[in-house]
Amino acid sequence: MKLNFDNFNSFKNLNDSAPEQKNAEHQGFEKKQSNPIIPSGLISKINSINNRTTANRMYAGYNNKTWRTYENIDYQEVIKFINEVIRGKETQNELFYSLHNIFINKLNASFSAFGLYHEQSKCINFKIIDKIGSTFTSRVLINGSEDNPVEKAFKTKVASYEPSSKFLNVHYLTESAVAVIPLCVCNDCIGVMLVGDNNYEATSDIYKLMSNYLALFIQNKELSTKVLMNTDTDVLTGLYNHRKFQELLAQEIDKAKRTQTQTSIVIFDINNISQINKDFGAAKGDEIIKLFADKIKQGIRNNDSAARYGGDEIAIILPETTSSEAKYLAEYLTYSLSCCLVDDVGPIKASVGIATYPNSTQDLEKLLILAEQAMFISKSKGYKNGMSTIVCSDDFDFWDDTALSSFASVIAKRHASIGINFDEELVAKFHSEEIINQGHLIEVVTSLAGAIDAKDEYTKGHSSSVSRYSEALARALNLPEKDVERIKLGALLHDIGKIGIPETVLKKPSRLTDDEWEIMKQHPIIGAEKVLMPNESLHDLIPIVKYHHEHWDGSGYPEKLKGEEIPLAARIVSVADAYHALISDRPYRKGMSNEKACEILRVGAGIQWDKDLVREFINISESLYTMI
Repeated sequence: MKLNFDNFNSFKNLNDSAPEQKNAEHQGFEKKQSNPIIPSGLISKINSINNRTTANRMYAGYNNKTWRTYENIDYQEVIKFINEVIRGKETQNELFYSLHNIFINKLNASFSAFGLYHEQSKCINFKIIDKIGSTFTSRVLINGSEDNPVEKAFKTKVASYEPSSKFLNVHYLTESAVAVIPLCVCNDCIGVMLVGDNNYEATSDIYKLMSNYLALFIQNKELSTKVLMNTDTDVLTGLYNHRKFQELLAQEIDKAKRTQTQTSIVIFDINNISQINKDFGAAKGDEIIKLFADKIKQGIRNNDSAARYGGDEIAIILPETTSSEAKYLAEYLTYSLSCCLVDDVGPIKASVGIATYPNSTQDLEKLLILAEQAMFISKSKGYKNGMSTIVCSDDFDFWDDTALSSFASVIAKRHASIGINFDEELVAKFHSEEIINQGHLIEVVTSLAGAIDAKDEYTKGHSSSVSRYSEALARALNLPEKDVERIKLGALLHDIGKIGIPETVLKKPSRLTDDEWEIMKQHPIIGAEKVLMPNESLHDLIPIVKYHHEHWDGSGYPEKLKGEEIPLAARIVSVADAYHALISDRPYRKGMSNEKACEILRVGAGIQWDKDLVREFINISESLYTMI
């Protein structure tokens, strides 16, 4: 059984961008307290939480304050509101948010989390929401050991109370005590509920009541879904549906393992269906999808299986088929489709991606991801001589800009259901990359930095610009070539730690709260310790990444170094970083002129920045500004 978080953040997606620095005026900003839940205001309360976007569990701790836990609680009022609030909930997400709001606003909990056991991966995937609404993920393997409180509760079906939440590997929650409560139904444990609460003795019965209700709710929904799934066929196309496709693919992969043969997947994405639906109505779009499916059924072999993979996507399983053979079949099918002319629309065109077991990967989920990634790349390449560009997963370099962007798109669409996080996958790939030479290293680092900048449309190109400015300043100081290259590379990665910062903070257009600012200040440590430290060849870049936000007067972070205690390379990058932030457009202001930016650097010289470096940078700034 698997908890469906596909729509976990689908209510509202804010297009935000976080400020580079905390404004001094923010010191007096007073954080608003949450209002108690009342039935008439439930929707707005839920929406206030749903405005958040998923955080990255690479993020390390930021808040050591203890939440309020010993205030008087009116339990009769709590029970009354529980009865009113949970009535009529139809999905797991709705119930999750309702319970979270009750726990936070009525019982003074600091966070809540729900996770169901996933049979295939032998783990429990948690989604965690904290008191300010940021969401995190954590995965706990069920591997036969009961050292972890989650596994112990899952195996014994007995609730426990832990003094720390370190076992979740979400360090922000380190100082929170946590109730670990199994989700049991019909004497079977299906998952675990977690609540950060230092007053568990007084609230334990309510949490157990809610866990029992949640478990029954999930089981009922699961049974209802199974009843409705009384067919394996998609009504419109007559092909297998997505559920049957997954079942058949698992069987074919298992067979390929036993027979040591290859199995290929081809995914077709019919182009412009949404625009066709808009221009000519949904009936025209359905006509094209059905025609597409009919041509697929006519063109595949008897032992092949075709399914409607998504709204406008059709997938084929090709047993005992190599990637080159799959590509040949895909070329034949796309040619046949291009010969079909639809009234008002013309020929049918599709983007095509291919992945092959075991050459591409031996993992079923990642095989699908690679096929989808190849399809996205095919879509970006368009058509050649009127025919679709067919892309195999073996054809592209992971660090290519198009491939990297496509990978991000696929993971963003799928990670909630399979527990894969793009940022973590990206860093894992970076750590496992076998660096051939310095040129290869620069290529990989440039792609990685570009991927991080791409998280925020207002900071695209920031890392490469700061690298260019830092290099120019280092050369103006007549530093040795070896040091110049090191500074250039370190500047390229100076913001790599933002890979672990929640997007709710990173993209916020207004001033950050105190808690949010503490989160933002963690990015130099995340970059140095979690991205660079595991790669020995990049250890000499750690001081640049870790200390580029230290200030000359000792007021910076993370270690409040002062003056020449701050490494020279970090001081150089600090000036370049500040200059680019000043001259760049932000959602809350337009970019400044070179003269205005230099004036701000002069004012901060000897306070925030090294005055000698500021003076040297101002001398070369005009030439740098005109290159933008």
